[in-house]
Amino acid sequence: MEIALIIVYLGIGLVAGFMSGIFGIGGGSVRIPLLNLAGLPLVTAFGINLFTIPFSSAIGAITHRKNIDKKIAKQVIIGGTIGSVAGAFLVGLISSFILAILFVITAIITVLTIYINKIVPKLSKKINPNKTNIIGISFFLNLITGMRGGSGGSLFPPFLRAMKLDIHKAIATSLFVTIFTAAFAISIYWQRGNIEWLPALCILAGSITGARIGSKQSLKTKPRWLEIGLSILIIILALITIYKAM
Repeated sequence: MEIALIIVYLGIGLVAGFMSGIFGIGGGSVRIPLLNLAGLPLVTAFGINLFTIPFSSAIGAITHRKNIDKKIAKQVIIGGTIGSVAGAFLVGLISSFILAILFVITAIITVLTIYINKIVPKLSKKINPNKTNIIGISFFLNLITGMRGGSGGSLFPPFLRAMKLDIHKAIATSLFVTIFTAAFAISIYWQRGNIEWLPALCILAGSITGARIGSKQSLKTKPRWLEIGLSILIIILALITIYKAM
């Protein structure tokens, strides 16, 4: 592998890892399109992304460990893991355009849930963060993102925010959960031979570094700015998704 490509992969990992650490996302929505632009096949980008997530998320989760809601995390892990594995099996069976539409709709809804207590306070009070709702919605979110090679991390923070967690707890819990939702899906890509190990290790090194930097910055950032930044990021990623699918 050329030195230039190694630097590119390290850079991609650094950027995605930083986004993961600061906003509590898995990083795949940043990592996958950049890996594809760097010349890797989309399915290979999916596999490398999932290989990287447990490590970078673990770094972020350790930094945010005091804010993890363990009770809700267990419920999200159950639904999210099943959805992630199911999505990995279904990769390629549904057209990219349909998946993009589903992702954009889901992304818009999840962003709105961040501000649901301000937009429709009466509806916000009726939301019941019970076990059935959390497991069911986690499954659905990961099923959609799993078919795009993700771990659900980009949608978990706003979803957890709607489940009455404050933004710092939502970020911490999301980072912890994506360790497991990605880990179970990795084996499917591994068996199919979709992981190229040298690029994967370069991405991993950059992602771990970026996640550590981003996590420290997240703890210093006021909740309001984290909510705004996360909302903007998800909308941008949704627009990129729909553009690439057209």
